[in-house]
Amino acid sequence: MSPTVLRYKNYRFFFFSREERRIHVHVYSSDGEAKFWLEPKIELAEYTGFNNVQIAEIDKIITNHFNEIKHAWHKYFGSRSN
Repeated sequence: MSPTVLRYKNYRFFFFSREERRIHVHVYSSDGEAKFWLEPKIELAEYTGFNNVQIAEIDKIITNHFNEIKHAWHKYFGSRSN
């Protein structure tokens, strides 16, 4: 299961149910995929397909929706995120 927590333009931001506990979000579009850490700071973990402009745009989207994404993480994973 991978719940969608945000859709923005052509990007889908989501979590994987069975993955590491460090808070992060995955991003998908028809152009590529990426994973961003949210703590201790927003940081690109890995990506494929996106260009530098798209990565910068995604980083800005995550920054602008940080609280919403983090809240969704804690709501979905609860105490499993510690």
